[in-house]
Amino acid sequence: MADRFWIETLGCPKNQVDSDKLVGTMLADGLVPADGPDSADVVVVNTCAFVEEARQESIDTILLLDGNRAPGARMVVTGCMAERYGSELAEALPEIDAVAGFGVPVTLMAKPGRAPAAVPSLDLLNLPRPRSESPWAYVKVAEGCDRNCGFCAIPSFRGKQRSRTIPDLLDEVEALQAREIVLVAQDLAAFGRDQGHGERAIVPLVEAVAERVDRVRLLYLYPSDLTDRLIDTICATGVPYFDLSLQHVSAPLLRRMRRWGDGPRFASRMAAIREREPGAAFRSNFIVGYPGETEADHDALLAFVEEAQLDWCGFFAFSREEGTYAADLDQQVPAGLMAERLAELRQLQDRITASRRDELIGSMVEVLVDATGQGRTYREAPEIDGVVAVPETLAVGELAEVTVVDALGPDLVAESPRRTRGEVVVGSRGEVAVSTGGRS
Repeated sequence: MADRFWIETLGCPKNQVDSDKLVGTMLADGLVPADGPDSADVVVVNTCAFVEEARQESIDTILLLDGNRAPGARMVVTGCMAERYGSELAEALPEIDAVAGFGVPVTLMAKPGRAPAAVPSLDLLNLPRPRSESPWAYVKVAEGCDRNCGFCAIPSFRGKQRSRTIPDLLDEVEALQAREIVLVAQDLAAFGRDQGHGERAIVPLVEAVAERVDRVRLLYLYPSDLTDRLIDTICATGVPYFDLSLQHVSAPLLRRMRRWGDGPRFASRMAAIREREPGAAFRSNFIVGYPGETEADHDALLAFVEEAQLDWCGFFAFSREEGTYAADLDQQVPAGLMAERLAELRQLQDRITASRRDELIGSMVEVLVDATGQGRTYREAPEIDGVVAVPETLAVGELAEVTVVDALGPDLVAESPRRTRGEVVVGSRGEVAVSTGGRS
């Protein structure tokens, strides 16, 4: 009887891609999926270690799964915590049977009457993955990062950027058979730079993916790499969704973060995008309480958020990460003050997001139906933004036109679907046509 496996994934979309590839590799090696962690012979926890809160969630998950796993089951911890802390993690958590960093094959002790369970090498960047179980899928185009942001420890354990080839990525896109592909990387716009293709290899990649799927979406773009050509390419796909990693708007604070830009430059770039595409959707994220952040800096960020009218925005408290430039900076912001600033910003953005959603009431939009009764327009990235409640008569995987009739905070309610793209339509006199749908 083959060993059964269960993979628990924490953290960002890039981790989800790694888990998908691990699933494909374990299936190829003869293991079979378990119905849950309590019935698995091998439990794999793919961890996150970006900030303290993520590390604590990873540890809590490991301990929870340890308490629920079947007698004799083995637990493997991989992902960012395994790569960053290695043997230190194994010593701190004796519940773990193996800690496997990237590129490290692991063989676990066998259960009685069975051969040893092999967990494959975890250098998963170029390994195949199974067909997507949903109408959309993440595709990781590169691993690592060449930047040196003051707050981020990722380059220290993920290494330098390693881009994949466009043919390999297109093979994966076609194998996934998804209608929407979401491209992700630590530094997405720098795709191909490490291969000598220059800084704009992302453009031909986006164009090639757009030829193969209905939607292509980009997550995590540095504003300094948002060129006119890239903007035009994104808009041409019909998914004018811009996820910009801004982090703050105060020029002195951004210099302390070792980042490019400032509020006026960001606002000017966004205005230029909206001039090209008035329906463009924007997401960003900001660090609150970075060492040296003053009340004036905080006020400037509040003013920017009010002016920018972002559709979606995340605010995160500064996390003091060992080994980073920011860990030893002076002028650390007290935790209580960080919490006050976070609450103020989140309250403001919640109001803006609700207002942006209200503006869509009465409009006709095209949704991709992700699950029964739930879809997304181009304005919503999967898993992180709001959703659209749609009639349950729409099949999962369909692209359909619906009318927005209500907004509930970040979510929309839509009804009265019109023809689905690709649907065969029979006219009143018996004539037959195929609907091409249309983008909102």
